[in-house]
Amino acid sequence: MRKLSMRKFLLYPLVFVLMLAMTACGGSSSAPSSAPAPETKAPEAPAKTEEPKKEEKKEEGIYSKKKPVTIVAPSTPGSGWDLTARSLAETFEKEKLVDFPIPVVNENGATGAVSLAQLVTQSKGDAFKISVTSLPIMSNYLRGDSEYSFKDVTMISRLMTEYFMVAVGKDSEYQTIKDLLDAVVKDPASVPIGASGDDRLPFALLVDKAGGDPSQINFVAYEGGGEISNAVLNGDIKAAISGVSEFRGLLESGTFRGLVVMSENRLAGPVKDVPTAIEAGYDVSLGNWRGVMGPPDMPEEAVKFWQDTIEKAMTTPTWKEIAEKNQWEITFMKGEEFAKYLEKTQEEIKQGLIKTKQIQQ
Repeated sequence: MRKLSMRKFLLYPLVFVLMLAMTACGGSSSAPSSAPAPETKAPEAPAKTEEPKKEEKKEEGIYSKKKPVTIVAPSTPGSGWDLTARSLAETFEKEKLVDFPIPVVNENGATGAVSLAQLVTQSKGDAFKISVTSLPIMSNYLRGDSEYSFKDVTMISRLMTEYFMVAVGKDSEYQTIKDLLDAVVKDPASVPIGASGDDRLPFALLVDKAGGDPSQINFVAYEGGGEISNAVLNGDIKAAISGVSEFRGLLESGTFRGLVVMSENRLAGPVKDVPTAIEAGYDVSLGNWRGVMGPPDMPEEAVKFWQDTIEKAMTTPTWKEIAEKNQWEITFMKGEEFAKYLEKTQEEIKQGLIKTKQIQQ
């Protein structure tokens, strides 16, 4: 009996050791291993799965890809439209108002009517083409020389006003505007006058005031100032009428003489000594507005971009210097103000064409 008790006593420590070993094994029911037991760690909380970040969409403007935007001059090099288009491109680039190429392309024909037709029929909705425009978009339509008017395109903004001038070669027999108009009234056929489409009206108004018949004027049509100037130099025409800027270089060199300007007050620069028509006794004043248009259905974002960009351009030193040099009067307009101006001006041009017998009532 004593031996049995002793065995029990010896068995208890052994059981206790075995229990400790099992506890060290994490309470596993498998047989103990001779390898050291791994250190137990508290269970980690399941990692939070992060939702994939949504890529932020970068707002991209219509011109963000730096694709070139063409500026069309709807006439030949050296014309007023050409000078305006190249002056705009120069200002945009020099003043860093755009960060994409601005090539200038000449599309001459029928005093802008060919280029206008292409803009309307081939470029609808295009944001990458703008064009210079002015009075011919009205006079061509009113005369029936174009089936399209300013209502068929997107009119973006007005830039400025350029005044008309009558000029002759330095050795011309006509010393004053009165000399020239008297000759036209007496024998219209013997005095060929060079003019592009929109420039015929102001000269016709002068002849009307001088007592002549505007319908009998011997007009010779040219695409722009460059061609007209060459015609004067070659003796093909007796006198020419065009915008002041188109004659500026030849006036400064003394090759041409200005007989009259069609502004209400005298201009400055190389034409400061040229009298106005009103001063010379003919109550006529007429300016040629110039502006920028886009194709029909041009995206609103593009229209706003160009309106804002052109408005900034008009206030820059570069544009102001160009305007002063060419005697351009900056008359920026956009939106509703520009729309009302166009309607009013077209009616005035219509009445002028009727009065000078260029169209019927």
